[in-house]
Amino acid sequence: MNAQALGAFLALAGVAAYVQTVTGFAFGLVMMGFIALFGLLPLPDAAVVVGILSLVNTTQMVLHGGWRHVARHALRLVLLASLPTLVVGYVVLEWLADSRADALRIVLGAVIMASSLQLAARRKVLDRPSPDASFIGFGIVSGLMSGLFSTGGPPLVYHFYRQPMPVARIRETLVAAFGLAQVVRLSLVAATGNIPPPSTLAGVAAVPVVMVMTYAARRWPPPLPDALLKIIVFVLLFLSGLSLALPAAMRLLAG
Repeated sequence: MNAQALGAFLALAGVAAYVQTVTGFAFGLVMMGFIALFGLLPLPDAAVVVGILSLVNTTQMVLHGGWRHVARHALRLVLLASLPTLVVGYVVLEWLADSRADALRIVLGAVIMASSLQLAARRKVLDRPSPDASFIGFGIVSGLMSGLFSTGGPPLVYHFYRQPMPVARIRETLVAAFGLAQVVRLSLVAATGNIPPPSTLAGVAAVPVVMVMTYAARRWPPPLPDALLKIIVFVLLFLSGLSLALPAAMRLLAG
């Protein structure tokens, strides 16, 4: 990345860390959506850098006591289902990245748009916790998305935010699930020798930015209603997904 691209990347990482810390999700969606939209990095390399930065955010939140609120039974169910399918998603990404770049952009754009609409929709909290099988099912989908794009959040966010749990418990459980998924994904990257080149790894320079913004979000949450903050994030996500998928779809249709 050149200096201008690196500057944009650092700013984007700061925004993503702040949003993730406040809501418990959206780091990967924000980062991957805008990275792909502006072509800052190849998608497989971007997924690695985003995974490292997301893990920094997760670790910092856990070390500040977030682990006390984790719903351990639900977390175990999600990990049991999501970690094997994460491997499948990672293999599919390696297969698509070289020969079907536009198809990959369309899929990612569609995922981001669908996620933004899904998460922005009004959700009724359930009267009682969902059965264990539902956590496994949503974990399977989340694992595939984590392996493909480092964005396993939307299925789990939708499911957990409908559960009759305190928001802090939901947020910290999601953060723990995403952090452990990133550990597995980054281990796959190292095991398969797909470590990005040094020029790409310059994005890891965003680690201090992520740490500062994570602290800032916990120390000074935004003076906005949660509903308004989420609407702003979801609109940006939808537009980024549309801008990503539409040009790629037009190129494929043109031949």
